[in-house]
Amino acid sequence: MSQVATTNFAVEPVEAFAELEQNGAALMPLRKAGLARFSEAGFPTLRDEDWRFTNVKPLAELPFRPVLLALGQALGQEQLGDVTFGQLDADRLVFVDGHFNAELSQTADQPSGVTVTHLASGLAGLERELGALSGGDDDPFVALNDAFFTDGALIQIGDGQRLAKPVHLLFVATAGGDGEAAHIRNWIVAGANSQGTIIESHLSLGQAASVTNIVTESRIGDGADIEHIKFQDQSNRAFHLASLHSELGRDAQYAFHSIALGARLSRNNLRMRLAQPGIECVLNGLYMLRGQQLADHHMIVEHAAPHCDSHEYFNGILDDQSRGVFHGRILVQPGAQKTDAKQTNKNLLLSDDATANTKPQLEIYADDVKCTHGATIGAMDDDAIFYLRTRGLDTATARRMLLHGFAGEIVDRVRHDAVREELDALVWNRLEAEHQLD
Repeated sequence: MSQVATTNFAVEPVEAFAELEQNGAALMPLRKAGLARFSEAGFPTLRDEDWRFTNVKPLAELPFRPVLLALGQALGQEQLGDVTFGQLDADRLVFVDGHFNAELSQTADQPSGVTVTHLASGLAGLERELGALSGGDDDPFVALNDAFFTDGALIQIGDGQRLAKPVHLLFVATAGGDGEAAHIRNWIVAGANSQGTIIESHLSLGQAASVTNIVTESRIGDGADIEHIKFQDQSNRAFHLASLHSELGRDAQYAFHSIALGARLSRNNLRMRLAQPGIECVLNGLYMLRGQQLADHHMIVEHAAPHCDSHEYFNGILDDQSRGVFHGRILVQPGAQKTDAKQTNKNLLLSDDATANTKPQLEIYADDVKCTHGATIGAMDDDAIFYLRTRGLDTATARRMLLHGFAGEIVDRVRHDAVREELDALVWNRLEAEHQLD
């Protein structure tokens, strides 16, 4: 494993870049451009408007060790048997520290015209596609991903095809040493009138301050119906940076669900472009934080065509000294008439030391639209607790029931029955274990 030194937030490529260059010259323009962008911009600071509530200084101070080669940990199925969604009937691609593990992965026959594999095995012909959607993003972690990504998922669903079963992307960080960084790239293409469910989960097996930096690009074709569920439950010393860039076609339906329970610091950038009429896009998220965790959801939904709907719902439950950050921007371009866009962020503070920073925004350049946004931050409703107590419940149970209902607003929007039921049980168990409220 090679090290990349960071000095004044500039990356010196040394051995690591030489190893990457040997893996394929076709990707070197993308990698060199990413490295140059990061070297110029460096890590974001609190002076950057988009990062003013999210301090990445603890991450920047880590040694930067991209895991460019599989570390060879001897993981077995028994170590993954109890993971969330581990018993789900699904095609499963397992990545350990950013590298595909064939022995732990399980795939069955998909219909003709459907490809479910890892990116490194299918790069031929994609060299010019990678970065096409994320290339305009000035986020420095996208630039780092361009430079150092090793592998990720490649999912291609042909026109009129449907995934035979859900695809579960399981990303495992062994977290053997501080600063170990897995850079992951996913490429998803859903053809016209295609259907499918994609589940993405991230977990840690160790307690070191490891880094996951993931970029997902997806093209959702005309009339396609795709549900994407992301579950993040890494250790409380991990750092998780993620960017999702999606372009949606005419009459497409796309739902993305973010369940963020782990990591010391997590940041999810969501960039949706509604480029054709008739699109329905739902962004739905839950973050449950404790200790000194920070979860940041930063999204831009661009309405670039008329008659499109977008709905964003994000709920946060914050305990101890944790912080939740929500930045939502709905951009309605000229000509995107009949837009229907709603944006809601609600936060429950269980501690006087917990913090929520919320910034919903509307930027509208069309005059025949229906757009709303709102945000709430507050403690639990004493009247509701009192009502439940009059029905015979003790205070602690009443509070947990209200928290479960608050989280259930998000979980209930997951359409896949088995995934929704497992998430609902997990949330309840987590509330029972971690929020013993008196």
